[in-house]
Amino acid sequence: MIFLIDDDPQVLRAIGRDLRGKYGNEYKIVQTTSALDGLETLTDMRNKTAQVCIFISDHRMPEMDGVRFLALAMEIFPAAKKILLTAYSDTDAAIRAINDVRLDYYLLKPWDPPEEKLFPIVDDLLADWRNAYRPGFRGIHLIGYQYAPSSHVIKDYLGSNLVPFKWIDWETNPEGREFLSINSLTENDLPVVFFEDGSFAANPQISDIAAKTGCSLVASNDVYDVVVIGAGPAGLAAAVYGASEGLKTLLIEKKAPGGQAGTSSRIENYLGFPNGLSGADLTRRAITQASRLGAEFINPCTVSEIVQENGFKLVILENGDKVVTRAIIVTTGVDYRRLEVDGIKNLTGAGVYYGASTTEASACRNKNAFILGGGNSAGQSAVYLSNFAAKVFLVVRREGLSETMSSYLIDQIGKIPNIEILANTEIVAIQGTDRLERIMLKNSISSKIYPMEASALHIFIGARPFTDWISKAVQRDEKGFIETGRDLRMRKDFQMFWKLDRDPFLLETSMSGVFAAGDVRAGSMARVASAVGEGSMAISFVHKYLAEG
Repeated sequence: MIFLIDDDPQVLRAIGRDLRGKYGNEYKIVQTTSALDGLETLTDMRNKTAQVCIFISDHRMPEMDGVRFLALAMEIFPAAKKILLTAYSDTDAAIRAINDVRLDYYLLKPWDPPEEKLFPIVDDLLADWRNAYRPGFRGIHLIGYQYAPSSHVIKDYLGSNLVPFKWIDWETNPEGREFLSINSLTENDLPVVFFEDGSFAANPQISDIAAKTGCSLVASNDVYDVVVIGAGPAGLAAAVYGASEGLKTLLIEKKAPGGQAGTSSRIENYLGFPNGLSGADLTRRAITQASRLGAEFINPCTVSEIVQENGFKLVILENGDKVVTRAIIVTTGVDYRRLEVDGIKNLTGAGVYYGASTTEASACRNKNAFILGGGNSAGQSAVYLSNFAAKVFLVVRREGLSETMSSYLIDQIGKIPNIEILANTEIVAIQGTDRLERIMLKNSISSKIYPMEASALHIFIGARPFTDWISKAVQRDEKGFIETGRDLRMRKDFQMFWKLDRDPFLLETSMSGVFAAGDVRAGSMARVASAVGEGSMAISFVHKYLAEG
């Protein structure tokens, strides 16, 4: 942009007309008669990550003179070139401004003809500006402390929901201080999110960010044919097949689509993708497909309960809203178990993360990163982090990985020189002040306890199903996984809760018309392809249930 300011509207119109005629196809010409309004506009433009290449300012203005305006404007756009419009009597002030604000040129009024007195000057300054200009990121900017849990929560939400953003570390990147300064914010307001429209939110809630990034938080229909709770691979597949087969389908997700698979850096055993694909790519494709076919998606939104009423199912949301549906598919998946060791509570989100937090990978560049767990998710994370960390340590309790990890991943890990497997090892303590600094390890054979420096610890241990919220009428096994189909028939109390003449369908729970698919279901296989298959299969049983009337 070329920014013009002159309190004389006639002069402003004249120079604006000349510049638009010459440069209007390549540059946006912005003009104002008020210095104060101009500074406010510039702040808004900076928040939108726009770029000003040249300021052209009159010198004699009532709110402040041109030199003062240029000094304040340069705090917002320091790389812009500066031209001062002066009368002949103001040339001394213009010369002083060369030293005071590093003025690039002062231009005497009038500038006729512009082809001789204006355009050559602007051409030279634009050429200089373009030589030094490097395009910046256009989109959401997040400013905060690298090791603040509140910053991690926002990064994890944006990254998991495939929202492009630029992370600015307050402690290491001066751009963060510039953003805060021009908006009269302080470090006490961190983290701060600057949106594409120029607005910002200090210490925002996830729901505030969701609303600004276009996520829907409210169901739009009165009654649905099927509501899918959980947007992992099983839920996404159910949404795609439900919508494609004409069912009025609603997909509800509490955090971000993709589930555990969505955070995977590489899925290499999924049918049809010989070179593999990332979990984020798979999620993006599935969300796009479901939306194109007509499925509705609300996120982030937490379900607190499901109940039956007058032949319908009510999905009770955490905010008290109710969604009416004829059938439900529960695909809430599993989460990693919490690691219970000394010191971990205060450092979770400050170097200690559950799952593959790809948004934090760059923070361990040239440092030691640790991964706890021996499954495929842990292996994929180790391969990904090896591109950043000086050393990646894979901590496992067993002798090796052969019993818990796919052979293709074991082969990959064996070929990466900066991945080391710490077998027969467990973590006994976490140490650090405001961030992770050390991990205390114990060798189970020698019983030796020893410390190692660490910048990050990613935890992949066990599987805990997301079923605490669900009605007691939905039967679960001793570990909390939802029982379905034949497993229900084998229960001694089957006749107590099942009152229909038919047996439960293969994926149907103890509450008729409520189905379960994917990792949340007892007896399921922990594979993406299996979850996708169950999610799509659940829709066929929904059709059978709805046909019963």
